[in-house]
Amino acid sequence: MRGLLLAAGLGTRLRPLTDRTPKCLVPVRGRPLLDYWLRLLTEAGVGPLLVNTHHHADQVEAFLSAHPLRASVQTVHEPELLGTGGTVLGNRAFLEGGTCMVIHADNLSRFDVAAFIDTHEQRPRGCLATMLTFETDAPESCGIVEVDARGIVRAFEEKPRQPRSRLANGAVYLFEPEVLDLLAGFGPRPDLSTELIPALVGRMGTYLNDVYHRDIGSPPSYAQAQIDDRYLAPEA
Repeated sequence: MRGLLLAAGLGTRLRPLTDRTPKCLVPVRGRPLLDYWLRLLTEAGVGPLLVNTHHHADQVEAFLSAHPLRASVQTVHEPELLGTGGTVLGNRAFLEGGTCMVIHADNLSRFDVAAFIDTHEQRPRGCLATMLTFETDAPESCGIVEVDARGIVRAFEEKPRQPRSRLANGAVYLFEPEVLDLLAGFGPRPDLSTELIPALVGRMGTYLNDVYHRDIGSPPSYAQAQIDDRYLAPEA
């Protein structure tokens, strides 16, 4: 299964840290964030992996060229950011051919990747995708999901003012090829959260990550990730 790691963002909420370091390489417990993802995914057999670059691309390239898993990782540079869905469409040739995984690599996450994939393979009839979800302590800053008894997404709202639940989008997805066709209908630079997911309501299953998941985009959350006891980092 091929995977796309969305890692090109500017990380504006983490400035000034990201003025000199790309967000995907900020250290968490002494290790670059991207390293956590590379090891989590490859240990589960996901690959090859594609990482998009933009902000401080030279640092990302240098990191990956020296990484022990470099043989299973490719990069694609975006001189101008394409947005989440735009990056998926721009790399459709890499992703096509079967189920693919798309990951927002600016989160810190640990979960059973094999179980996530198994849940997708046994998804309810009619579902074209599966979303990783988690229970958040800050629902107003997340995409909030409502699901039915079978775990199918029945409602989705991005950063609601009055959240109706704490079940949030973990921004890790498994897509069937039909999803890429659907995404292409939104134009060249669609957004996954605001355009694709609403279009998949009723056709997207979910998998609850009950191990660990944190958006490290804000300084307080980033600081918390450094001390969270729930997250046991895999061996480097």
